[in-house]
Amino acid sequence: MPELPEVETTVRGLRQKVLGRTFINFWTDSPKIIKKPSSLKKFKKEIKCKKIKKIERRGKNILFHLSGNKTLLIHQKISGHLLFGKWKKKGDSWQAPPGPLADKINSFIRVIFVFKNKQMMALSDLRKFAKVELWDTIKLLESDSFRKLGQEPLERSFTFKKFKQALANRKNKIKQALMNQEIIAGIGNIYSDEILFKAKISPLRTVNSLKEKELRKTYSAIKSILKQAIKSKGDSFSDYRIITGEKGEFQETTKVYQKTGERCPRCKTIIKRIKIGGRSSHFCPKCQT
Repeated sequence: MPELPEVETTVRGLRQKVLGRTFINFWTDSPKIIKKPSSLKKFKKEIKCKKIKKIERRGKNILFHLSGNKTLLIHQKISGHLLFGKWKKKGDSWQAPPGPLADKINSFIRVIFVFKNKQMMALSDLRKFAKVELWDTIKLLESDSFRKLGQEPLERSFTFKKFKQALANRKNKIKQALMNQEIIAGIGNIYSDEILFKAKISPLRTVNSLKEKELRKTYSAIKSILKQAIKSKGDSFSDYRIITGEKGEFQETTKVYQKTGERCPRCKTIIKRIKIGGRSSHFCPKCQT
C-alpha cells in the first residue's frame, strides 16, 4: 500500500500537473470504487466543471479541494496509483503512449478524470481496492474517520513532546503503534520496519518498555526515514509508481524491509521476518534490541 512518502510524492507531482484544471468528463469501469455519493450518475454530475483549487495529503489520503466547496478524496489502498497523461480507448481497454505509462503495472485503468486538451488523470489499480469519494468539504473535515487521523509526522507541530504523549501508557508493540493511523498518520509496513531498524529498536518491544533515549531515537528515525523516502520518490518494490508511470527509488536503499534471509547491513546477522498483529515485520534480531 502506498504510504506517506508515496502519497506525498504523488501529491507534489499532481500539483504541478493538474492544479487549476477543471474536470470536463469522467469514466470508470469499476463503479464500486466510487464510494461517495452512492449513485455513479450523481458523482459524474457533481464532479463535472469543478476546478481544482488545492491539492494536499492527509495521512494516506489525497485531497483535491474543488470549487463549490467540494473535496475529492482518493485513497489508493493496496495497489492503486494515480497517473497523469493521455490515453486512447481501444476496445475494452485504454492504451497509453510509448514510455513509462505503457508499463504493464500501469495498465489496470479503473478511473479516468478528463481535463481540457484531452489531458487525463487516471487511477491504475490491479486489485480494485482503491476508493474515490466526493464530499462537501466541511462534512469531510468534520467526519469521524477524518478527525480520528493522528499527527502528521513531518509537520512542525509533530514535536517529540507530542510524540511521547501520543504513546503514553500504551502497552502494545511499537511496530503496531507506529502503524496506528490514529497515533501517527501515514506510516505502514515499509516505513515502520525501516524506522525501527534505524533506531535499533526491536519491533517486538512494547511501547511502555521504551526508555526516553529510545523514544528519541525512534522519533528522529521517523523524520529522517520519511524525508529520505520522499527525496527518493517513494518505494516501488511492488505496485506503486509516480504520476509519470516511473518507479520511485527508495527500494534501492531499504535495509530490512523484504530482506528476509539476507545479512544485516550493520552486523551481518540474518534478517528475520515475523508476524505482529497479523502484519509482517522484518528486523535484525541482534542489533535491534
